[in-house]
Amino acid sequence: MEINTLHQSPRLTQLLCDFFPQTKLLRSICPDFAQEPPIVPPDNVVPPDSGALIKPLKRLLRPLVRLALMSGITFPVLADLLRSLFVDVALNDMLQDPAAKTDSRISLLTGIYRKEIHRLRQEESFEESVPEVVTTGSQVIGRWLGSPAYTNKAGRPRDLPRQRPAGGGISFETLVESVTTDIRPRAVLDDFVSHGLVTLESGGLVRLNRAAFIPAQGRAEQLYFFARNLHDHAAAGVANIITRDGRVFLDSSVHYDQLDTQTAARLEALALEVGTRVLLEINRAALDMTGSEQTGAAQEPVAGQQLRRVNFGVYLYSCDDKPAGEDEV
Repeated sequence: MEINTLHQSPRLTQLLCDFFPQTKLLRSICPDFAQEPPIVPPDNVVPPDSGALIKPLKRLLRPLVRLALMSGITFPVLADLLRSLFVDVALNDMLQDPAAKTDSRISLLTGIYRKEIHRLRQEESFEESVPEVVTTGSQVIGRWLGSPAYTNKAGRPRDLPRQRPAGGGISFETLVESVTTDIRPRAVLDDFVSHGLVTLESGGLVRLNRAAFIPAQGRAEQLYFFARNLHDHAAAGVANIITRDGRVFLDSSVHYDQLDTQTAARLEALALEVGTRVLLEINRAALDMTGSEQTGAAQEPVAGQQLRRVNFGVYLYSCDDKPAGEDEV
């Protein structure tokens, strides 16, 4: 079929443009695509070759696909989610010029049919909400772990009186009130007790449990942190791969394989101890730097000031190793 024939058949031309938006041939015959300038990344962005990225992506997605299957999320559901995400990223992250945010341009960038793009752009987008227990509970626990007023000389969280002492001093009530006055301390305490974050000791003392470091399985806060932390870790890695502006995010690990079980167990215990210590130290420093240690609340930002967020984390993973010489999948 010649190009002249396609020009004489608008219906056929439109169908081909919809089904094969990324071909160089159709850029020359589809009027909308022909007017679109090529997509050029910023000067400081050098993405890797797409072929070299396929294998790392497959390995990266494998545990997420396993989670999806175990949770009853089938391929059609995930495919629809990815289709929507491709359009969202193209629209909000890639195409900065408002004039370039056309269905044709997004189709050229993503390979998704324009009719699908039009439908997805009409759908209401849902902003991720932060669970209440994250916004309040994590701040209370963070202050309990990081504030000198609520920790002992060894830096461990003190057992706190449940109610404010008659002569003044710290208590679980003052701890909660240093974070928020919108929620009663008793309500926070009941929630912490019900989820095993604290225990009520003799003498009316409240003790922070180790469970406070690890959100309960399957709860909203665990899934929130799961998404936020994996997103930020992946975002740091992606930035290190594609940007050439001299800034490199911390993204390092210590990895040993072919270990016997005793050595692996000792390394896990050491990593857990050291990692927890580092997180507590960063938390204490952040409380001090933001002024919230002295005032009970973070410093108010200056109007018009560019704000940033910082997420520092550690992770530990171990599993049965494959025989020497066998590739990981």
